[in-house]
Formats: sequence, structure tokens, C-alpha cells
Amino acid sequence: MFRPATSPQNPPLPLLITGVAGVAGYNALAYFQARYPGRVIGIRQQDNWRLVGPGVVACNAEDRDGLAQLFDEHGFRSVLDCAGNCALKSCELDPAMAWRINVEGVQNLARQVTRHDSRLVHLSIDLVFSGQGAGGHVEEDPTDPVTVYGTTMVAAERILLEQLPRACILRISLPMGISFNGHAGAIDWIQSRFKKSKPATLYFDEVRTPTYTDCLNEVCETMLAGDLAGLYHAGGPRPLTLYQIAQIVNRAGGYDPNHLMGCPRRMAGPIPPRAGDVTLDSSKLVRALGYQPFDAWPCDESLVPTHAEWHHDRSADRPGSPEFLAEALYRCERHAPLQ
Repeated sequence: MFRPATSPQNPPLPLLITGVAGVAGYNALAYFQARYPGRVIGIRQQDNWRLVGPGVVACNAEDRDGLAQLFDEHGFRSVLDCAGNCALKSCELDPAMAWRINVEGVQNLARQVTRHDSRLVHLSIDLVFSGQGAGGHVEEDPTDPVTVYGTTMVAAERILLEQLPRACILRISLPMGISFNGHAGAIDWIQSRFKKSKPATLYFDEVRTPTYTDCLNEVCETMLAGDLAGLYHAGGPRPLTLYQIAQIVNRAGGYDPNHLMGCPRRMAGPIPPRAGDVTLDSSKLVRALGYQPFDAWPCDESLVPTHAEWHHDRSADRPGSPEFLAEALYRCERHAPLQ
């Protein structure tokens, strides 16, 4: 059912992308600005002053007046909402901050989308589930988050389902792409530890369904251009534990295998609590689109771990390097290589 990359129908323009400091938003901004020059604006939090560039505007989503002014100025016809504070520990320690950004921000955005009759695609997360069961979650499964972050994302979903029934909500897992600061997101955080010859400890029993941001960008474009509404799971077809993801980063990057540590999530400590198997079943999305939109991450089958010490196995003809990591883990085979 896989369909090669094509040019989706154009979304309504101009387009607003929120949360461009995150991996999903950062990669989406680059993708959409390349496809629709001069018609795409991205917003980031006011205090994130390092993130600058063409079309990047400092505006907190929870700033009701500032957001309204931005909508009035640009007349956005569609919105891709990638915003949210996903720092698990920060959200646990400051629930009021998490609620302000993750819930009140969505509430403010919903007001402007309604006022301007804009198309909205909102990115939620697999961590709305605890993962205490066998995974493979479908959209009808009851949510039971174990973190403040997951709780606020559930609240944001409910606001949109109740107030904007024509909006589309995509629950994603780990978006695999570059980050603007070099240490956000799964790949860059893990790699940043290995680059500094520092240990990275990941969990044997937290299971996710990661996706290349290349594939996610195309799905978001298709959803923005269409009229599918409601909740869809948008996880990739290959489940991996966090430990396996770190194994892949370690071996692909050619880093010292002794710097990777593993443990069960019960040993992580009380803050933040860790979810278990939160893998997503994306069959509903596949049926709606008529094809499988996600390549398995990683595309290269030889980079899929087969045992707990797999990352120690190195061949002389393929020792791994940061350049190979970028080629294999940031971009999928169907898309152009990194520039």
C-alpha cells in the first residue's frame, strides 16, 4: 500500500506553523517554506531568542492579544499546530507552566482559527497513554497519561474535539529529524551525549513508534489540504524501545558503544514518571489516505538492533560516522539527501 512521495494538494495559504523550536515544527517550517516561499510564518516562544530566521516570529501561543494581532496581520488560512512544552521534568515540576503553554495556548489558537475560519491540523502525542498494556493503541482507547505533559495534551485534544470538530488531530510519536539547537529531540539528544563521551541511559521497556519528519511533513500537508477531521494516530510502522533507538544512534554515528547504558524504566526515579509501551496503531490513517505514508525508521534494515549488545558489533567497511548517521537517520530514502 506504500505510495512514493508525490506533491500533495496545496493547503490554504498563508500558513501558520506554531512551535517551530520543536523537532516536528522546525522541520515542518523548512519544508513548507521551501514549497510556498513567502507564504509561511512560524512562531516560537518569546524567550527562545536564539531561534531566528526568515518568517520566524516571536509570539507566545498563550498570548491571546499577540496571537490575535498576528492573525489579523497575516490572515492565516491554515494552521499547523506543533506547539507545546514537551520537557517532561519541567512539566512535572511546574504544572501551571505546562497548562499555560499546552492547554491555554491551544484554547487561544482555537479562538483565532474559529474567528478566521482557518483549517487546523494539531499535533498531539503518544504519551496520552500510560503504556501499561501491550501497546498498539487505537484512537478509541481510553487515555491514561502518567505525566503532567501527557495530561495537558489530553486536555488540549478535548478542547479541539469539542470546539473545532472540523479540525484534524494527529497523535505522533518521536519525530526523527534535525533540531535547531543540536540537542533537542531523540536523535540529537542521544548523539549529543555520545559526542561528548558522556553516558546515555535509555529504557528497555519504553516503546515508541518513531517517524521520519520527511514523512510527517507530507502527511501534515495532505491533512491541511484536505477535510479529514477528528483524531488519527500517526506513528511509524516499526516499534522500537528507547534503548534500541540509542543503539541505532550509537552504531550509525560510530560512537563508543560503552557509553550506552540501559535499564528498566522503574529505575528512572519518580520524576518524571516514564510511560511503557505507547506504540500507536495507525491503521485508521492508512485507510483514510489509501496508502501507508510512513517509512519505517530507520529505513536501512541493517540498522535495526537484533540483540542487547548489537551496537558493539562493528564492521571494518561500515564503522559508522556522524555523516552516515545524518544520511541514514534524519532523512528517509525517498527524499533528497541533506544539503
